[in-house]
Amino acid sequence: MLAISCHALTRFSGSVLLLIGTGLTFVDASPAFAQPKTITFELAPNPKFLACLAQFPGDPSRPPRAQVRVDRGALNDRLVLKLANIKPHLAFDLFTIEHSNLLANGTVDPTFTNFGLAWYQSDIQIDGDGDGSVHIQTILLDQIFGFDPAVSLAPTNTFHVGFWFNDPQDAVACGFDPTKPTPFNGEHKAGPNAMISLPDAVTGLGPLCTNPNTSVVPATCNP
Repeated sequence: MLAISCHALTRFSGSVLLLIGTGLTFVDASPAFAQPKTITFELAPNPKFLACLAQFPGDPSRPPRAQVRVDRGALNDRLVLKLANIKPHLAFDLFTIEHSNLLANGTVDPTFTNFGLAWYQSDIQIDGDGDGSVHIQTILLDQIFGFDPAVSLAPTNTFHVGFWFNDPQDAVACGFDPTKPTPFNGEHKAGPNAMISLPDAVTGLGPLCTNPNTSVVPATCNP
């Protein structure tokens, strides 16, 4: 008689084990949606402050670049942000946020009101060549959220990624009022948003959601 322990069976998660005679047969019973192991996406510049961000303003062949790669992990995820063609020696503050101020095509959202819930993730420093990079490891894909019952804030996802000018003075030439800083740095006296992710054109969700639920409106994300 063939005996298999419950512990051994747990090693075959996602499959159905059938005993046929003295052999073993595996039948795939995994869900139809396979979560991607890695995603990549680009951040788009805030059009109003592009000239204060770009290393080569006016040169469309060398725009500011900010590419995000996220690798899914067993306990948490790893995000790598690589920047290029940014004005040398600028400093920024990286956040995950609830809402983007841009539409899926990269233009400003005329209905935008605020960024919603925001999580401070890292500082960014651009070197003398206009490059920079950040590595963070935390919960990101499909599940990143915060909540605060003290202010009746239900669990709220932050599926967008963006960064802000750390010094308000760096965006003054583009029309930013330094007497009205934003809270997006450790001192809560930052400049405006510099670059941010774009919402999906169909779901409206940020790119950190890889498994959208489109059976409801607005779409939600399956954790």
